[in-house]
Formats: sequence, C-alpha cells, structure tokens
Amino acid sequence: MNDSKNDIKEKVRENYSQIVEGENKGCCSSSGCCSGNSEGIDIAQISNKLGYTSEDLETDFIEANQGLGCGNPQAITNLQPGQTVLDLGCGAGFDVFLAAREVGIEGKVIGVDMTSEMITKARKTAEENNFENVEFRLGEIEALPAADNSVDVVISNCVINLSVDKEAVFQEIYRVLKSGGRIAISDVVKNNELSEEIKDNLENYSRCITGAIPAEELEEIMEKNGFEDVEIKRKENSEEIVQDWSTEIQPEDFIYSAYITGKKPE
Repeated sequence: MNDSKNDIKEKVRENYSQIVEGENKGCCSSSGCCSGNSEGIDIAQISNKLGYTSEDLETDFIEANQGLGCGNPQAITNLQPGQTVLDLGCGAGFDVFLAAREVGIEGKVIGVDMTSEMITKARKTAEENNFENVEFRLGEIEALPAADNSVDVVISNCVINLSVDKEAVFQEIYRVLKSGGRIAISDVVKNNELSEEIKDNLENYSRCITGAIPAEELEEIMEKNGFEDVEIKRKENSEEIVQDWSTEIQPEDFIYSAYITGKKPE
C-alpha cells in the first residue's frame, strides 16, 4: 500500500466526519463498519445483524446508533456496577450509553474518538438524555487521553483495524487498564491476502478491509504487550456482517468479524 500513514488517518477522519454530517452515502455500501446514515439503509436491521437486542434498540438515545461496527462488544463484556469503561473510537456514543446503563451511576464510561464531529454529537446526546456517568474525549487511540491504571474494561467496535499503528494501540490499552482489567473488542481479522490493487484503493481502508491483520499477528501483538488469556473468536454470522462492505470485491473472502478478549495480569 503506497499511501502514507497520515493519508490513511486523514481519509478515515474525513469519512467519519461525513457520516455525522450526512454527506457519506455509502462508505461501506449497505451495512456495518462505516455505513452510517447512507440512504436506504435500515440501521435497526444492521444492528440486529451485529448482535444488538431489541432492548438495546428501544432507547431514548437511539440517535447515537449509526449502524457502525462489526458486532456488539456488550455481548462479551459482562460489565458490573461501579466499573470504569473506556470505548476506543466511540463514534456518536451508542456503545458508551449502553455500557453506562450497566455500570450505573457509581460507574463511569469514557468514549474516545478522533473525529470532533462525532464527539460533539455524542456530548449533545448525553446532555439531552441526562447521562451523568459518561464523558467524551477527543483523541487518538494510539495516544489515549486517559490516566495509567484507571480503567476496568476497554471496549471497541471495528475501530482498531483502522489504526495505522496497532501495536501502539495495545500498548496504550495495557497502560490505562488496571491490574486484572479486561478487553472486549469486536473487530475484523484478515484471513486471505489482498491484492495490491485492493490495497492501493484508500477507500478500502476506511471500509475496514485493508487495515485488518491476521489473527496470528494480532494475538502476537497482544501477548507481546503483556496480555494473557487472549482469545480471537470468529462470529458465526461473520459472512453476513461483512459481505456488503464493498461493491468491488467480496469482503468475506478476505476478512471476518471476530470477538477479541484478553486481560492484563493481576
């Protein structure tokens, strides 16, 4: 891939800014990852496919759900009242608000996103719905705006694949987690090599295709940076989730949606 890391980062930032502003009409064709508010898309249908329940979708903060992601990290978090949760690449905050219900007023959920438009939208929704246990911070997941040893659980939904420095991301996750803290991530993993033509199309990076890495490489990065009990589990309906992310290729031939878990040692 010939594009620089800065080019990739700015392209991703641009696409997600356009989603908030309603200008992106199909970054990922018709579902998941960065589909956003594309014309004709049934976000509820997408969300059900990703693993969200009807209870998740019948909320006063449903405007925060933009049909993004490749799964539902809440399904593997087992959050407890009073915990502090950090959401990497929180977007408009839907997963943050769902987590906030689980940790209760004694807990706290922090959302981090590099797109100012997303953060503005998330803060507005939090204020309108009187969330007192959430906070949204502008920042990049390779340099998290969070203190050392301050978080019980880190969640993320189809964002780490977009990072141009995945090792830095996991170094930062390890830094901010408390001893015994856990990660519960939904993301995509590469299972076949992409052609240079596919990789040279910068749109395929924003579509959560080009930036995916093999499970073996991802596991190696996590274990190298101190995580234990690492598990990468393919979602049963992965093909259904990713198949519409591109009109040029068949994404299911190259990537799959997975739940990724692990923990920082006690």
